[in-house]
Amino acid sequence: MRIGELERRTRVNRRLLRYYEEQDLLHPERTPSGYREYAESDVATVRHVRSLLAAGLSTTTIADLLPCMGKDGEALIADCPELLLDLHRERTRIQAAIHELETARTTLDMVIATAPPEAELAARAMLTPAS
Repeated sequence: MRIGELERRTRVNRRLLRYYEEQDLLHPERTPSGYREYAESDVATVRHVRSLLAAGLSTTTIADLLPCMGKDGEALIADCPELLLDLHRERTRIQAAIHELETARTTLDMVIATAPPEAELAARAMLTPAS
């Protein structure tokens, strides 16, 4: 299939699909005239890439992981020990980032709680559009 069909089926724009190719995530064939030809399996690959990106992984990490991942229908399976090590490392990194964000939120909540009531009212008034 051509890039337009892959774009339609995955709902990922062609600019991103070309970027995925640059990042070694997709490997389309080229016709003699230079057009990209994608395999049916590329639809699932794009979905897996999007899922892993949503999980917080970088395209570099995904490029390293994809060859080691099996598939069970639409589900990805961690097939090799090296992959599990990388996934555990990424999970630890994400958990640390969550902890830092929760700490920052707690700090902000404590500072906000010190505001006098009139300052809180004035702030809310600024947030509410005038009719």
